[in-house]
Amino acid sequence: MSTEAGHFNSKIDAVEKTSETLTGRAGLALFVSSLKSCGVPDLLAEQFSDLRKSSKGIGLLEAFTQLLCFFMDGTNLALSHFDELAEDPGYAAAIETPLEEMLSSHQVKRLCGKFNVSLFARFRSLLRRLFAWRLRTEQPDFVLLNLDSMVMDNDDAENREGVEPTYKNVKGFQPLQVSWGPYLVDAVLRGGSTHGNHGNTVLNTLTGLADLIRDCLGEEVPIVVLMDAGFMDDAIFAALEEMDVGYVATGRLYDDIKESVACLPSGLWSDYTTKDVEWEVTSFGDRRDAWSCFRRLVFLRRTREESGQTYLPTMRPETVLYTNLGMGTEVDRMLRRAGCAQWLETCEVARLSHGRGADELTWRAEKDFGTEKLPFQRFYPNAAFYYLMLIALNAYEAFKRDVCEGIVPARIYPTTFRRRVIDVAGKVVRTGRRVILKVARAAWGRLNIPLLWRRAHAPPAVALA
Repeated sequence: MSTEAGHFNSKIDAVEKTSETLTGRAGLALFVSSLKSCGVPDLLAEQFSDLRKSSKGIGLLEAFTQLLCFFMDGTNLALSHFDELAEDPGYAAAIETPLEEMLSSHQVKRLCGKFNVSLFARFRSLLRRLFAWRLRTEQPDFVLLNLDSMVMDNDDAENREGVEPTYKNVKGFQPLQVSWGPYLVDAVLRGGSTHGNHGNTVLNTLTGLADLIRDCLGEEVPIVVLMDAGFMDDAIFAALEEMDVGYVATGRLYDDIKESVACLPSGLWSDYTTKDVEWEVTSFGDRRDAWSCFRRLVFLRRTREESGQTYLPTMRPETVLYTNLGMGTEVDRMLRRAGCAQWLETCEVARLSHGRGADELTWRAEKDFGTEKLPFQRFYPNAAFYYLMLIALNAYEAFKRDVCEGIVPARIYPTTFRRRVIDVAGKVVRTGRRVILKVARAAWGRLNIPLLWRRAHAPPAVALA
């Protein structure tokens, strides 16, 4: 009887509105505290201080803070969502902003409309400063970069500047991006039809990043760049070799390479297994007609699928890699000193190349965190939106590691992270000249809110970079 009465008493009979300040995004308070403590919005405001022509309206520091929180929230990345947030006192309180200073969609459009081509070098400079910040914070023994282009599907966009046919048979943008682990450390937004190795962009990008890494970590740190066949270029390889930077690049399978492989005795092949897929692998010197020198070619052919299916000799999928690892150069010495001598072996070179599949997860996380569909008609405002999204992504990855370590896994996707950490119910109260955010006891214990709060106010500062 008491059970039935208790069940009856828990029934909701009506709904009413409340004037209390409530939010469903209490976790944003931790993120915005970390942002302000490490100084990312300050860097943006400083870098683009010339955009503000008048003291009227919302300041750049506040505007960039709200934009970064907008991406971190990720509930709705349409510009119209700013108008909804501007009427939500709970959201405004969570990101420590007075309701009257919340951005509207029109203000965001005006801000992004002020950007032009001369300002994009500043965004790339900011990405590199964030990269330097993470290098100095994490102090890696080696740096493994992944260079690739990424198609952003905007196939349903009409008359959008820069939206062009891509190699994936959709219309969109195709930015060139460089990642280090989960971080996007440099990027160039380009039209969809632009080839990955267009102009001198790749050379200049890699040269700048190599100099930056060695400024942060010293001249002895080994750097290895992973690339696909779109960057098989003698000029790129020669420049990396001159800088003592290692590379593993997918190559093209030419007929003369097939003929050379067919003549190799069976004793020169080694067995190699990855994810239950069996390969045979070998290496030898190769020089293309236009190349300045011979380079090490690693040849792989698949012998058995994950399902157990064995390939006939004439039907084996084959892969060509080019590398300067294991050639007795300065790069080899650096790798040995860093404890990475195994990378010089033929099978490990193949493993590095296959590891690019894991690096592709960074692209997937980027799309999960943000959006492929850029909102503006003009190219420059879209580029501003894109770069702000990348900066927010890097801030999120840093927040996840600096503040949430031990609370959530580092390799968690943004959507799952938002559900666990950001989407927490909270109540904002003002008492005794203090503003207090209250959360439920269950979330308090599950997330260890006191620990997160302390960490959020003491992250490594970007100013150190």
